[in-house]
Amino acid sequence: MDESRRDRDEEGRARNARPRDGLGRPLPYGAAGVERQPEGVVRSPEETVREAQRLLDAGMPFHAHEVFEDAWKSGPEAEREWWRGLAQMAVGLTHAARGNAAGGARLLRRGATAVEGFLGADPYGVGVDGLIRWARELAGRVDPSGREGADPGHRSAQAAPGEVPAGREGVPVLDAAAEAPWLLRGDRPKE
Repeated sequence: MDESRRDRDEEGRARNARPRDGLGRPLPYGAAGVERQPEGVVRSPEETVREAQRLLDAGMPFHAHEVFEDAWKSGPEAEREWWRGLAQMAVGLTHAARGNAAGGARLLRRGATAVEGFLGADPYGVGVDGLIRWARELAGRVDPSGREGADPGHRSAQAAPGEVPAGREGVPVLDAAAEAPWLLRGDRPKE
């Protein structure tokens, strides 16, 4: 690969071709990575929820965020805030699992706020109240200060898989699969 040229997809758009890990972090060229989520897939809302749940359960919230993003971009205007909020929560979990506590907490809270307008409606069987509780509780655990990175010029270091970010000892790096929410109303089915 010529490092001076930008990677392009089949349509000629700039797209990084480096392989990615399960949390969407780029790996070196030639490394074994996780297959990317295809972009621009139009699914039914029920298929979107089912596929996102599968990815969340597999510890791949970055990929789940891409599924929600497809629904956000292709769905009806009245549902855009719903899907955007779900995408923000999934990417918030991604950042928290990468060790970016402030960014993760910020996105979890932002996503919870975005879906508040759907309380009581439970679109497509998703338990909105439980999802909001999950996002806010997790945000409080990963960034208990609630300051969400008070220094706007500071970006949290991101940990490599299984590592704590440099200078961030004591910051929880989460297991994304163990922390994944159950999207549908009611209890998770027994396995």
